[in-house]
Amino acid sequence: MSYWFPAILAALLISVLSTQCFAAERTVGVILPVLHWLFPRATRGMLRLIHFGIRKTAHVTEFGIFSITVFRGIRAGRSGWKFNWALTTLVIAVLYAALDEWHQAFVPSRSASAQDVMIDAAGAAVGLRLLWWWHRSRSTQSVT
Repeated sequence: MSYWFPAILAALLISVLSTQCFAAERTVGVILPVLHWLFPRATRGMLRLIHFGIRKTAHVTEFGIFSITVFRGIRAGRSGWKFNWALTTLVIAVLYAALDEWHQAFVPSRSASAQDVMIDAAGAAVGLRLLWWWHRSRSTQSVT
């Protein structure tokens, strides 16, 4: 069970970020002033575009982290990298992304989006790719 604790925490964080508190209408009030301070000559439209990019990057990041922690849970103390572990991780991440979007359909000021599920899936794949590179670099270092 201890191997799954980080994945459970990541899933809980994703769920919290899916609440009304983190809707675009709320985060814009925090992020736009910071962006305006960083880029005082940027137009309001450009700042809103950057805000949108930050929000989508958050999807990629949170599901990248989620996939790494789920992989750890699936691996359960065993070493190495196995394709079926990664594939199982990706399926879990995509299913959780779909569940997260379904949840958002019931949250005021949030909406469900198939596009966000795809972005989340891409984030999970990026996380798994980074994990694969890390495992690969460790295995080549131990051989030399």
